[in-house]
Order: sequence, then C-alpha cells, then structure tokens
Amino acid sequence: MKKLLVLLMSLTMILLGACSMQPPNWAKPAKKNNLKNIKIGLSVSTLNNPFFVSLKNGVVKEAKTKGIDVIVIDAQNDSAKQVNDVQDLLQKGVDALLINPTDSAAISTAVQSANDIGIPVITLDRSADKGKVESLVASDNVKGGQMAAEYIVDQLGKNANVVELEGVPGASATRERGKGFHNVADKQLKVVEKQSAHFDRTEGLNVMENIIQGNPDVQAVFAHNDEMALGALEAINSSGKDILVVGFDGNDDALKSIKDGKLNATVAQQPELIGKLAVNAAGDVLQGKKVEKNIPAPLKLVTKK
Repeated sequence: MKKLLVLLMSLTMILLGACSMQPPNWAKPAKKNNLKNIKIGLSVSTLNNPFFVSLKNGVVKEAKTKGIDVIVIDAQNDSAKQVNDVQDLLQKGVDALLINPTDSAAISTAVQSANDIGIPVITLDRSADKGKVESLVASDNVKGGQMAAEYIVDQLGKNANVVELEGVPGASATRERGKGFHNVADKQLKVVEKQSAHFDRTEGLNVMENIIQGNPDVQAVFAHNDEMALGALEAINSSGKDILVVGFDGNDDALKSIKDGKLNATVAQQPELIGKLAVNAAGDVLQGKKVEKNIPAPLKLVTKK
C-alpha cells in the first residue's frame, strides 16, 4: 500500500511539473504573418548615454513602421534593476524581449526566465552569458578594438605609452573591445594603465585625472566608448598635455569633437541600425522564420582627415 501511495505521489508531482513548464497562453509567441498588435519589451542598460538613446530610437521607429507596440524600460546601469525590469515586462505579456544588457552575466537569469515561458529574446550591442538568445545584434567589438589600436600605432608608432579606459566590468562589449585592442596593443604598444570608468563621461574625467598624475609620459588613450573618451579629453585639456584620444561608438558629441579638432578618432557604430535590425529579427522569430545567431552592424573609423 505504501509503495502504491509513493508511486501515485510521484506521478502527481511529475504531472504537476509538466503542467508548470507549459507557458501560459499570454506568454506564447505569436507566429503569424501580421505583426500588428504585437508587443515588444525593450530593456536598455541606460538612457543616460546618447548611444543607447539612438539605439532605442531605432527600435521605436522600426516598430512603428510595422505597427508593433514597444514598452521601453531604462535599467539605469543597474544590473539588479534590469533583471527586475525584465520580469515586469514578462508579466505585462510581451511577445518578444529586446535586451541591451548592463551586465552579460547578471542578465542571464532574466533571459532564462523568458526561455521558461517561451518568450524569444534578442540581445542588442551586448550578449548574455547564459540562456537561449535567438540573435545578438551588434557591431564586431573585437574588430573595433583592433581598429583603435592600429590607428594609435599608425599615428604614434610602436611602443607608444597608452592608457585603456575600460567599460562596465562584466559587459560583453567591455571584454570584446578590450580583447581586440590587446590583440594589437600587447605586441605593438605599451599599455601603462587600464581602469574601468563604467562607460561614463564624468568617471572618464576623474579616472583620467588620476592616471595623468601617475603616468606623466602617456601618449594616447583608448576608451571603450565615446563618453569616457570625452571625459578623458576634458582631463587632458586641463592638464595642458598633448595626448591622442580614441573613442568608440560614433555618437554626436564625439563626431562634433572630431570635426572641431579635439577628439582624434572614434570607432563609429550605427546604433539606430542595431535597433532596426533587432526589431526585424524579433519579427522574423515571431513569424517562425530562422534568424542568424549574430547579426552584424558595420563599423568605420572616423577621423578629421
């Protein structure tokens, strides 16, 4: 009798588990030709950065042309907030998620939550370390880092003293841009200092001020984004030194600074295009079409000359 009771209880647990794994009706992706009335959730790492504002605008504009509704939430560079934001978007019944991760490792739990209820995930600019992502829409950050290092070598020659301002620790863009940069720099340049300034202009200024004091012979700076590059440029101008500065993104402030002869160069991305391509990828997934695991957006090095 006891064995029979245990067996019945086991079967009940299995059935309950199977039922709990089935996504609720509101969470099942809509596979249909007409994308109107589809709802997409967009979680952006921060809207306090022109690059991500442009990325968001690209998503919103493309969604509008397709009749897709978009709910946009700003994570404010807080990885814990972003995880909670994504959970909220899932509760609101979005058909697909577009995520620009603050931290590629931390966002993994939120991606897995979406996976559990059958909501497709597209990541923008940065990847997620775990969970199923239908596609990553991004520039080739490794190539971009290499382009920056090669430009410094071309301008200053080999063995120039270089500072690297890194982005948010844990973000895939930080890892990849750093990797590409060091592929060249470790052989042809001398990296005298590297510190994180969290992709932030004010931090870039403060970090660079401290670095200049400890490294008076710095000849160049590679910043993982334009905001840090512009902050570093302020610190350099205050010091009276002549230091070459290269950023990454191609935001409006950086392009104007290059035109004015201040910032030397930036590895320019196309954030609006990234947003547009992400919406198209989400639409394809919802219609049951196959999408590439990596969808690239072209890069170009912008200088005054």
